[in-house]
Amino acid sequence: MADTKIVVVGAGPVGSLAALYAAKRGYQVEVYELRPDLRDPSIVPLNFTKSINLALSERGLHAMQKSGEPKLVDHVMSATIPMRGRMIHGQSPDGTLYEHSQDYGINGQAINATDRGALNARLLDILEALPNVKLFFNHKLTGADFKKCKAWFEARDKDYVPNGRPREIEITFDLMIGADGAHSAVRYHLMKFTRMDYQQEYIDTLWCEFHLPPRAVDENEKDPNAKFRISPNHLHIWPGKDFMFIAIPSEDGSFTCTLFIPSGPISELERDPSTVPAFFDKHFPGVTALIPGPDLIKSFEENPHLPLISLKCKPYHHGSSGVIIGDAAHAMVPFYGQGMNAGMEDVRILFSILDKHVNLDESNNPDGELIHSAETSAFERSLALAEYSAVRAEDAYAINNLALQNYVEMRSSVLSRRYRLRKYLEEFMSVHFPSFGWQTRYSRVSFGNEGYADVVRKSDRQGQILVQSFIALVSSPVVLTALVLAYRRRGSLLSFIGGLFGWK
Repeated sequence: MADTKIVVVGAGPVGSLAALYAAKRGYQVEVYELRPDLRDPSIVPLNFTKSINLALSERGLHAMQKSGEPKLVDHVMSATIPMRGRMIHGQSPDGTLYEHSQDYGINGQAINATDRGALNARLLDILEALPNVKLFFNHKLTGADFKKCKAWFEARDKDYVPNGRPREIEITFDLMIGADGAHSAVRYHLMKFTRMDYQQEYIDTLWCEFHLPPRAVDENEKDPNAKFRISPNHLHIWPGKDFMFIAIPSEDGSFTCTLFIPSGPISELERDPSTVPAFFDKHFPGVTALIPGPDLIKSFEENPHLPLISLKCKPYHHGSSGVIIGDAAHAMVPFYGQGMNAGMEDVRILFSILDKHVNLDESNNPDGELIHSAETSAFERSLALAEYSAVRAEDAYAINNLALQNYVEMRSSVLSRRYRLRKYLEEFMSVHFPSFGWQTRYSRVSFGNEGYADVVRKSDRQGQILVQSFIALVSSPVVLTALVLAYRRRGSLLSFIGGLFGWK
């Protein structure tokens, strides 16, 4: 393995974790990143490098646990804030503001708000300390030949003269792993060598970041949560049917807030930003009491209004020499909080399959000694990468679709009686009949490691059983009698049932 060279393009959390997995297996690892080293305090991130706050859940934690790096998870978790549920904000018809908490899990499970930069920096620190890893920042991939296993980069490193011509370098590799995001250069060049199905969609929603500052507290204040203006242990949502505003906590007591809004309404606000506070008062009641109108206008004018992309493709590899993971393979909208988690899970699954094929080769050797030729290693990798593409694409498509569906749930369904009834029934079954294996879809996705496609199949089956059971229940004479009484008291049987399920 020491002679095998793995090149990772992209030094974000997913690419860094992939490099760590490879290094722990004894490969020679080189990591190339387009941007500067984020750990350099003199670096000011460009607007396009910003990302929505990350939610770290079981899949990402499990992948880090399997990395072979002791205490990585403990270090990362020490800088996170657990969010045990959603806090739905709204306004009653009489004008009263309300908050309604919806727990994610029945056993107090939580997803964890984490700072992308801090997580990324920790992984880079670990990589930098490993003798078989080299990090290259300010290197742009300009070409790759996956048959000859060669690649070319433009280097804008310490020798680069501003406004001058960047230095071009040529490298060789045995395997290139593309973890360079939705607009992946690795994927672009990989498509020249493999027949890749590719689908890209920009949804009609843009996002803009806002900031809710911490509360000023006395230095003698003993309550660690006093600095938070709203509950730190929730993902806060102001649902607006066609719009949505969310707030995610940070360690310093502030909240990173994000407005999601279709292109039409945001164009109207762009024409007259002075109307932003009034827009918030209409659609997100209570926000202007937390973030003053002038601050909302300033953030709206200064922060970019960025698109959301949904991307699907397959296969993810070419032969034994190239594979893409994370957003490069399946960029998704952020509404399930699974983008980074799915990318880290990619790493775990990819290397588990690579390990399996190496172990198979070892078990087939009668002497029990692993003897590799370059041809044998390449053949094993080709089998492993083909298997990875085959098993991972279905799950990637499933979570991509779930993320799109969850946007509708977060901005409107969370308010419906039908949604809350199903959630209650599923949690009731999970608590009182655990042997049935009943769980909400969200719990399966965020607090487990079973395949996303299996989660969808089980969730759909549960939904069918609930509907059939409810129909059977309301068809019984006893229940019909109760509904008639309800009809007399509420005025309309249809409106009663419609209200129960949120029908209009």
